[in-house]
Amino acid sequence: MLDKNKVSLLGLAMRARKIATGDILLKSIRSQKAYFVLIAQDASENTKKRYMDKCTYYHVDYQIDGTIEEISRAIGKDNRVAIGILDKGFANKIKSK
Repeated sequence: MLDKNKVSLLGLAMRARKIATGDILLKSIRSQKAYFVLIAQDASENTKKRYMDKCTYYHVDYQIDGTIEEISRAIGKDNRVAIGILDKGFANKIKSK
């Protein structure tokens, strides 16, 4: 369950265009432009493993928190399984919550 502070920070990051999803997220992890990745708890095991392995290999912090619906609603998009934060300040704030 995402707390209110995290949800509002994700919304702010989205409006600031500092969030990546999907293929762009994978490219951001590879190029180490993503500082933090948030993965939904109810994502498939395969999907979780793909993002976790990618983050571990490229030394990007990640966290499994919230559901697909919560994450999607927080950024105003549909069916987002994982999102990457592309700003160090936002990433540190979200990690600390």
